[in-house]
Amino acid sequence: MAKLVLSLNGVVQGEYELNKERLTIGRKPDNDIPIDNLAVSGKHALIISILDDSFLEDLGSTNGSYVNGKLVKKHALKNGDVISIGKHELKYINEHATADDDEFEKTMIIKPGSASAAVAAARAAEQAGAGPISPPPRPTTGGAGHAPAMSSPSSVMPLGRLTVLNGPIAGKELELTKALITLGKPGTQVAVISRRPQGYFLTHIESDGDGKRYPMVNGEAIGPRAYQLKNSDLIELAGIKMEFSTS
Repeated sequence: MAKLVLSLNGVVQGEYELNKERLTIGRKPDNDIPIDNLAVSGKHALIISILDDSFLEDLGSTNGSYVNGKLVKKHALKNGDVISIGKHELKYINEHATADDDEFEKTMIIKPGSASAAVAAARAAEQAGAGPISPPPRPTTGGAGHAPAMSSPSSVMPLGRLTVLNGPIAGKELELTKALITLGKPGTQVAVISRRPQGYFLTHIESDGDGKRYPMVNGEAIGPRAYQLKNSDLIELAGIKMEFSTS
């Protein structure tokens, strides 16, 4: 399990396992990682853990949060990263952390092993619903959802992308270059975006409780059938808000 090792002037003062989705760091004693020092704000920073990865978010502290000597507001942590808060240091230990901190997928895409199940579930959902269904048409100048029969997907439609609108990696973008992207958090809410000649489709896979909590697009649940995404659609899934766009 990932952990943070707290030290001051090279002397270890404690180790903290990242066993919760959200852990706070600050001077106040009610923080998960309390640091009793005037250079540390009452609620200084937040650690958010999703699957095997963790993210640091500064909570508007007076003196700021640093990772490897660089002032940050939000940062995807890598194994060995050193967080500096005041004169204290927190070393992040996690051999399973994603290597590339610029990679958006690690915050949203389920780890390998679930992809085949997601594909099967997506296909079953479409078969049960007699094929994919598109949302009500919007006023457009082109023919969305129409493609020449003999062309490949990449040659007949613009590349899709997702832009994260909230959370620790707000502003990050993911280009939808793969045929299937699995999004969400296992046990909470999972969906897939599939790329086809007709466009990009969002399909519900699973959710907590009764399994009927569908992803939201433009404030409305998509239901059990595949939903064809349109430019500027706003998706909400597992607490993360994203904008779908094409270019």
